Amino acid sequence: MEILALTRSVIKRNHAIISPDGLINNNVPGWKNCTVNVIINEQMGANFCQTLITANKNCSITGTTKESQIFFYIIKGKCNVNINAKRDDLSAGKYVYIPIEKNYSFDQFEEGTQILSFHRVYQELQGYKVPTPTFGDSSKVEARSYSDDDALRQQVLLPDDFSFDMAVNIFTYEPGGHLPMVETHMMEHGLFCLQGQGIYRLDHEWYPLNKGDSTWIAPYCPQWFTAIGKEPAVFIYFQNVNRFPTII
Repeated sequence: MEILALTRSVIKRNHAIISPDGLINNNVPGWKNCTVNVIINEQMGANFCQTLITANKNCSITGTTKESQIFFYIIKGKCNVNINAKRDDLSAGKYVYIPIEKNYSFDQFEEGTQILSFHRVYQELQGYKVPTPTFGDSSKVEARSYSDDDALRQQVLLPDDFSFDMAVNIFTYEPGGHLPMVETHMMEHGLFCLQGQGIYRLDHEWYPLNKGDSTWIAPYCPQWFTAIGKEPAVFIYFQNVNRFPTII
């Protein structure tokens, strides 16, 4: 028997690369007949949670948001969702944002459907109401040029509104496209590679990234990316926004 102890996964103090080869199923109450991979969460130092859900036969997902809001994005397949009696069909590229204190249920899954989720404890802001449930379709969201470079395009999936304390965007790099600088900022990121490949610089390390990989980037971790290969590199990513930079 051949034993291989190889992986591209790396966990560091301020960043991580998680490749699909080492993902393990986690049991989540109310999430039935599905494989749930908790890829990023507080135990590794992050301030949010990122999961990948794969539907098996007779899959159903039910729960109630409490302190944490949840964003669900359909990577592939289809299902139905019900949020406080509002029902909608979801398919690849569609998404739903569920604010705090809401009941939700997903059913009628096509077997093999994959869903990415981001969870974050909601920080209320005086003078602003808690957001309402938000449905969307990424294919209908404008892809705007980033930093005046047509090789970089960004789609903003949630409203640009101070009631939201999290953003979820899709970023597309054309082959050879790259960030204009090594960014260093207070925002934290959770990324999932939907398509393509490239090279990420995180802190002072360099990592190859492929479709299906996830990345955690802590606040103030220097970061830079370039796409390589013959197709665009596409990421969906989370970041914290719209709140005071200090609790003092």
